[in-house]
Amino acid sequence: MKAKNSRRLDSIKAAHRSERSQSSSRMEDYLEVISELVELKGYATTLDISRYMEVSAPSVTKMLQRLDEGGFLEYEKYHGINLTEKGSRIADGIRQKHGILLEFFEILGVGYETANRDAEGIEHHLDPKTIKQLRKFITFLRANPKIVENFRNL
Repeated sequence: MKAKNSRRLDSIKAAHRSERSQSSSRMEDYLEVISELVELKGYATTLDISRYMEVSAPSVTKMLQRLDEGGFLEYEKYHGINLTEKGSRIADGIRQKHGILLEFFEILGVGYETANRDAEGIEHHLDPKTIKQLRKFITFLRANPKIVENFRNL
């Protein structure tokens, strides 16, 4: 029993030590929202981001400055916000992860609202290898609909 508890504690410690910090998840959320706004409206503003992220405009401004310094976007106060290639790449990756998770949850029979909320909660924390395997598993399940049907009838 002790060894099992120790392994669990070690895994918790490793997860908290991982490179995926709360700060980077928040940055990814901003990039994702900016990308969606630009796709939807052709541009993103501080006010739009503030509304969608449900944070104050000064908080958005601070994060935009950090993202600009990191080379993720081009930001000029009182002007439009555009993602750089680097920012777009990250936003697209998050969007793909979200889609894969949604599809997986759909196969499991989880309702859309719950699936979307859960995907949003974990999309930033999954290793690319996990996403790759999940994509392969989804492809396998789609190619074998009888397995999905049997699962849903449990």
